Amino acid sequence: MHPFATGPRDRVDALGEGGLIAAIRRWLGNTCPPAPAGIGDDCAVLPPARHRQLLTVDPVILGRHFDAAVPPAAVGAKLLKRNLSDIAAMGGRPRAAVVSLGLDRSTRVRWLREFHRGLATTARRHGVALVGGDVAEVPGALIATLTLLGETDGTRVLTRQGARAGDWIAVTGRLGGSLASGHHHRFTPRLAEGRWLARRPEIRAMMDVSDGLAKDLFALTPPGTRAALDLTAVPRRRGCTVAAALSDGEDYELLCAISARANLAALQEAWRRRFPTLPLTVIGRFVRNPGGQTAPAALPASGYEHLRPAP
Repeated sequence: MHPFATGPRDRVDALGEGGLIAAIRRWLGNTCPPAPAGIGDDCAVLPPARHRQLLTVDPVILGRHFDAAVPPAAVGAKLLKRNLSDIAAMGGRPRAAVVSLGLDRSTRVRWLREFHRGLATTARRHGVALVGGDVAEVPGALIATLTLLGETDGTRVLTRQGARAGDWIAVTGRLGGSLASGHHHRFTPRLAEGRWLARRPEIRAMMDVSDGLAKDLFALTPPGTRAALDLTAVPRRRGCTVAAALSDGEDYELLCAISARANLAALQEAWRRRFPTLPLTVIGRFVRNPGGQTAPAALPASGYEHLRPAP
């Protein structure tokens, strides 16, 4: 379904801002608590957190993150799941979210209804309260931005910093072909897996793979080292090349650094017992003086980059 109506019926401007906000409350159902804990006041009032808080924001934009071929409910789900993946990457739990909509006045009410139902279904599944947001008119565009509040599962926060020379590099799941396979909106954020890894002392650093392994890995690489990958070990979705696994992006898997002193066999056995259907694959390590076939001469930063200079 295309988000924009071509005729006068089913347009969001027939509702107006107040009518749309009232409809959003209905569409979100019990995922939206009453004010002041949810929609209806200048700010949402949230209970104090038990642990350190996490905050992230991501959008979905028509023509960039989805098109008319993606069902509106899947777009709503993707909006929340993109942010859930960031919380997962730090070993946290999601708590509450606000959503900002930038809409052309021809946006279909039916499209927005299904979008919010998909958002609400995903919020229920992961225990997220949808507590507020904003609506603005943006001619010719449809942009939804979600800000997600989470908290750590305990005292430890995994960040992108902390890897050292000699540490192993591992990734969950399989990579590549996210657009062709529909994985870019059908993925499962690795929340339970992220919390499990954060509790393991041998995990030094972690992030999610959203812009492509080749690009994202640079953010995890400690100073004075580079990532020496065994490209044959990189886990790929069926039909994907190594280049696709390195560069396609929107995989939303977890990428982590494991201490060089770790007992890899014991770690992977514990992982298999907890997550028997999801692989955790060691694909290389951070090295100072790489050499041999498992250390390519260069790993191109060939993933997705916003605002890339024109060639």
